[in-house]
Amino acid sequence: MDFTESFSIIARDAALRDRERRLPHEAVSGLARAGFGRLRLDQKSGGLGLGLTEAFRLLRNLASADSNIPQIFRAHFAFVETLRARLPEAARWEKLIREGSVFGAAMAERANETSVTTEVTQGAQGLVLNGRKYYSTGTLYADWIIVWAIFGSDRVRVLVPATAPGVTRLDDWDGFGQRLTGSGTTLFEQVALSPEQIVERAPGDTPPSQPFLGAYYQQFHNTTLAGIAQAVLQDALSFVRPRERVFGVPGKVSQRHDPIVQTVVGRLSSLAYSTAVLADQGARALETIEPLFLSGAHDDDAIESAQEEIFKAQQIITQQTLEAATTLFEVGGASATSESLDLDRHWRNARTLASHNPAAQRQRELGDVALNGTRLWTPYRDGLRRLAEARHTDQAA
Repeated sequence: MDFTESFSIIARDAALRDRERRLPHEAVSGLARAGFGRLRLDQKSGGLGLGLTEAFRLLRNLASADSNIPQIFRAHFAFVETLRARLPEAARWEKLIREGSVFGAAMAERANETSVTTEVTQGAQGLVLNGRKYYSTGTLYADWIIVWAIFGSDRVRVLVPATAPGVTRLDDWDGFGQRLTGSGTTLFEQVALSPEQIVERAPGDTPPSQPFLGAYYQQFHNTTLAGIAQAVLQDALSFVRPRERVFGVPGKVSQRHDPIVQTVVGRLSSLAYSTAVLADQGARALETIEPLFLSGAHDDDAIESAQEEIFKAQQIITQQTLEAATTLFEVGGASATSESLDLDRHWRNARTLASHNPAAQRQRELGDVALNGTRLWTPYRDGLRRLAEARHTDQAA
């Protein structure tokens, strides 16, 4: 399916939406109606059946139009991957996606330590969910919310209707970039649950995501960043082509023929190319290990290698996208800083995306892999095990 026209319409008002904080509800719902949310569902399940490489290229083009929107869909597409791995009751949720439902995420919490305090308990009338989440990306636009919670000594994944009684979604995300992603607070207060809404249950010391999905989430960021580099190039071209003034040169001078401007745009085009190539390579790496994921394998050397490849690419894509977003201003002097153009959104959005997973921390981990052969995510897994042990000790006391 060709989404070119939809992306063009989204791009047309992207700067205005960012500047005025207009939430792109229509853009998200329009894509859902057009079938965008079922790109990766198998055709036999009513999806479009796209491979990972093709799907991520579409997401990169969407990010070029408006980098907020792929991030809004990030949890949705990761959930589709879990359905493809034969999540129990998958047919029920696939039906909702075929009908245009969008799934958002409420997983992380603001606290002094990384943990999950949101809880499912047995109430007088049945199961209830209580808790407070932040970084609830996409939840403002969602029909259903994916929630990580504690149920007894286990972690559970719960699916909750976004409009269920007791669910409150707040537009209080205050990051200077990715302003429209709906990444703020979601409250769950005595939200009634049916048992089938608990779609996954795992012991407390089990990581809440398979390594494939860990790499998949980072590949999503890489793809969105590459889309921003693409958008930077397009905005540079649109800015330069009609202009007839060059700083320090008397009279009218066609800026598009100025050697200095050409040099800057040449660099931007190279950065857009490089980030796209690295993002495509990451998608192909995921495609290589997809059969392992679908078969239930979670700890294979091939999975480890694909993760490492994506994490290495992330280091370069992040740096090059930020370079592009800064270099953009070399094409126009002070006039390029006009708020009406909102060109600074590219740097703000790229910097915010890069901060979700601090590059320095990931770089250290890659160094540990190279020097010592330490497997990726080891500190995270160790932290979860210690948390589970502490919880078990508290319960025994």
